[in-house]
Amino acid sequence: MSGNGAGAEARTALVTGGGRGIGRAIAEGLATDGFQVVIVDLREAEAQESVSAIEAAGGSALAVACDVADSASVERAVTAAHERFGHVDVLVNCAGWDDLMPFLATDEAFWDRVIDINFKGPLRFTRLLLPGMVERGYGRIVNIGSDAGRVGSSLESVYSGAKGGLISFTKTIAREVARKGVTANVVCPGPTDTPMLQETMAAADDADAVLKAMVRAVPMKRLGSPDDIAAAVRFFASDAAGYVTGQTLSVSGGLTMA
Repeated sequence: MSGNGAGAEARTALVTGGGRGIGRAIAEGLATDGFQVVIVDLREAEAQESVSAIEAAGGSALAVACDVADSASVERAVTAAHERFGHVDVLVNCAGWDDLMPFLATDEAFWDRVIDINFKGPLRFTRLLLPGMVERGYGRIVNIGSDAGRVGSSLESVYSGAKGGLISFTKTIAREVARKGVTANVVCPGPTDTPMLQETMAAADDADAVLKAMVRAVPMKRLGSPDDIAAAVRFFASDAAGYVTGQTLSVSGGLTMA
């Protein structure tokens, strides 16, 4: 799978949340496919670790510290990407956050944070990078959703709503730019073994039972790996997916089938 044809000008991918977990697997996978990669993450040290791994493998990458919930920070990140590589051809919105709790235990400050990171973060980056894609007549937007946004998930009410909104937003963008050479698709991970999941489980009273229940619910009887998710993103980012847009693909071991 290749993002760039032989002899073609190198294309650039920007990955939010690329410092660890699914985002890092995506960034490293896209670098393997020949993309220059901008790794945007709140954790600058982890973003730099991803860059070091890509450069050690012969790729080209840039780490940018960024808070996706802050518009000025997003603008600075996009400026840094343009200054280094000139353009961004692929946008992968992977940065996300949640905290498991019943809806009645949440408050408006919690709602705002979840929506600001998981929904408005992708809106901010799309608003800044989509015009350049339209102007150049080429682009790929891949948003990382969640099966929670497709079917709901207990203890993730606001997160589910934000991810559901992201899915609908992506479909609409796909329609609006379908004739401009730009595609927009969603990858929805199921339960995936990531640092964020491990941190969430560490804070839970019955973590072992919750984790076992997750695995039991998956027909393949295992958690996903970051590389499982990255494989789907790499397809949507490639030239092979040029006639695929507005789609939502669950990578969940069969947890959801629709």
